[in-house]
Amino acid sequence: MKTYLITGGAGFIGSNFIYYILKKYKDVKIINYDKLTYAGNLENLESVSDNPNYTFVQGDICDRDKLNAVFEKYDIDYVVNFAAESHVDRSIKNPEIFVTTNVLGTVTLLNTAKHFWTEGDDFKAGKKYLQVSTDEVYGSLGKDGYFTESTPLDSHSPYSSSKASADLMVKSYYDTYRMPVNITRCSNNYGPYQFPEKLIPLVINNCLNGRDIPVYGDGLNIRDWLYVEDHCRAIDLVLNAGRVGQVYNIGGHNERTNIHIVKTIISYIHDHVNSSVDEKLIKYVQDRKGHDRRYGIDPSKIKGELGWYPETKFEDGIVETIKWYLDNRSWMDNVTSGDYQKYYEKMYL
Repeated sequence: MKTYLITGGAGFIGSNFIYYILKKYKDVKIINYDKLTYAGNLENLESVSDNPNYTFVQGDICDRDKLNAVFEKYDIDYVVNFAAESHVDRSIKNPEIFVTTNVLGTVTLLNTAKHFWTEGDDFKAGKKYLQVSTDEVYGSLGKDGYFTESTPLDSHSPYSSSKASADLMVKSYYDTYRMPVNITRCSNNYGPYQFPEKLIPLVINNCLNGRDIPVYGDGLNIRDWLYVEDHCRAIDLVLNAGRVGQVYNIGGHNERTNIHIVKTIISYIHDHVNSSVDEKLIKYVQDRKGHDRRYGIDPSKIKGELGWYPETKFEDGIVETIKWYLDNRSWMDNVTSGDYQKYYEKMYL
């Protein structure tokens, strides 16, 4: 039985990954380690809370003593680090928090795993640390070309710079200690349980509440959209079959402008939910500082080595995503209560 330590498992991608692993494998144990900040929500995992193969531990990846206690209690085989401050706007307002969690927290987690996984100068067999990163570490693309694993890091925001720094630390633990690690860099994820400060759930929520939809600049910034279940499948493949020390880019081949995403959601809700919802809700706002124009990933390496490819077309995935939020309005209401409204008004209004 493999034991996974999933840090940040109560967040968007982490909770989806936990569901994916528990559904696919019957002989696994999941330790979900999460600080439960604004984006961490145990309601995401309510349906598996009684699963004997699932355990939740509240903790910060910067807390060395708490991590030591987890490793002492459980024989951890895989660490998958989703734990991160992840919203660019928040990083612009308060970069120190991003450095603390994303860089220092990653190093604390690496050191803990290294300590418990070594025998003499060697690492125990069957162990692996996987760092979940982002295509934003590569910077911005022009109209043509794609990010590959050999693209130089050129991060532009405090968020992406903190993730790039963490990636380099993970790489250094392979280069220096031969620690069994992988780094995955994904494009923009979408799907169930995403915190509504992100574009797609934010637009859905605002449509349902008749609230203005903020669009940065001219709305023509391009992102490559990846359905979260496709991402989870890729991480699973890299954990089990990825070459140690390697970086794997995970992209959806679904490039869309931000304004296209917004109008697609408005159109669906207009046609299926409320005909009074229309594009008059769109409010163009001052562009984000350091806003990268285009991201696009070439996933040839993971496709060639591991046979992965994105199975979900954006046209299908976006409809499934909208339907999920429509069917789970109480979840949306719960996560947008309290301080979220103040944050939204401060950022966009």
